[in-house]
Amino acid sequence: MSLVSIFATAILPILALAGIGFLLGRTQEVDPGPLNTITLYVLAPALVFHSLATTTLGGGTLVRVALGVAAYTVAMILVSEGIGRLLGEPEPILSALVLVSAFPNSGNYGVPLSEFAFGATGRSTAVLYLAVQGVLIYTIGVYIASRSGGSAGLDGFKRALRIPLVYAVVAAIAARWLGVVPPADGAAMETLQLVGDSSIPVMLLILGIQLANTDYGSALSRVGVASALKMVVAPVVGLGVAFALGFTDPTVARVFVLECAMPAAITPLILVIEFSEGATIGGLSAAEYVSAVVFATTLVSIPMLTLLIAVLESGVVI
Repeated sequence: MSLVSIFATAILPILALAGIGFLLGRTQEVDPGPLNTITLYVLAPALVFHSLATTTLGGGTLVRVALGVAAYTVAMILVSEGIGRLLGEPEPILSALVLVSAFPNSGNYGVPLSEFAFGATGRSTAVLYLAVQGVLIYTIGVYIASRSGGSAGLDGFKRALRIPLVYAVVAAIAARWLGVVPPADGAAMETLQLVGDSSIPVMLLILGIQLANTDYGSALSRVGVASALKMVVAPVVGLGVAFALGFTDPTVARVFVLECAMPAAITPLILVIEFSEGATIGGLSAAEYVSAVVFATTLVSIPMLTLLIAVLESGVVI
């Protein structure tokens, strides 16, 4: 496929729905909070359960993806922490730098894009990536966000236990292992599919609304390092992890690398607002810094992900 075709079929639908959300956020007083709650507790778990329960991915592949997400996250935390300290970044900016570098937007950007680009396998792989990352971001991520504010961060472990995505993964794997997955054409699975499918456009609308409501301030001048880590270093690390794990399905490996290359996630913004206790350096807060990185990497991702999908689909790399 040409770059134009890839952009039209994979990137443009993402931009269109996110753009509608952005316009809503700019012109209407839309609170993304309730939409986030509905997506987190209803729509996304349905998407995760249906995708994993009906996927053709084998158990070994599921384990590899989970291990890959953990390995990638740890690697990016170490790399970004090391670079941040070498550059002399103080808290809370150092912790914010680590968060935006290590955690990609695998949910309301990654899942739809992976499905548009790689079909059902892309969707199944992406939702598994999202579920594993959810556990990591509400444990390790909370600790990183809270260290600059002096909090213990133990609440993160309790929060992880309340994430429905995790239980949806466990339930889907258990149902497959026990052979009790309901028929795909039955009412139960069709209802789950209907609810899960609705999460994709809602995720994109939320993304646009959140980008419209972020306050970038003067932080845009300081996002170069974080953007380079997220959009250049992260895909290379993801590629290295994919090679190390030896995925038997090349499509799964390509989706894994694509997910690692997503722009910075919104969730770190929520974490730093809650746990950094409003600490600032030179008038710049961690929240303003994260908002600017999310905005910058999302814009940069449009041409970069178009090119990356072309490279992945060509089979030259994987």
